[in-house]
Amino acid sequence: MATTSLNVNGKAASVTVDDPDTPLLYVLRNELGLHGPRFGCGLGQCGACTVHVDGTAVRSCVTPLSAVSGRVVTLEGLGTTSNPHPLQSAFIEEQAVQCGYCINGMIMQSADLLARNPKPSEQDIKTELANNLCRCGTHLRILRAVMRAAASS
Repeated sequence: MATTSLNVNGKAASVTVDDPDTPLLYVLRNELGLHGPRFGCGLGQCGACTVHVDGTAVRSCVTPLSAVSGRVVTLEGLGTTSNPHPLQSAFIEEQAVQCGYCINGMIMQSADLLARNPKPSEQDIKTELANNLCRCGTHLRILRAVMRAAASS
């Protein structure tokens, strides 16, 4: 058993796991009850599990807990119900969600992009989200939502 201290969404958390290489996703969902990040492919290929570690988007399903030493932010910590992140507001306003399974990854990857490039082109957004899969086909709405969020900041 190994105990690890984390900072998740601005709060200190201590978790005890059998294997220090347990994926961060499992710890977030199963130990801390944060269900924004989703299990999709389990291979880091679909983006449903994306979270930020020290401000950078990472695929939590392939990130071992032992490799995490910085601040973790999940979709739940990006904004609040009373003060949502501009991307969360834009996704709602554009009705970019259909089934919603991919939206965690789309928003978290887009937040990373907007932090690095506050005024991205459509092509920048398409390139950034190329490895985030959405099977519902709401790509155009997602693109509009990210453009809306960029325009509002």
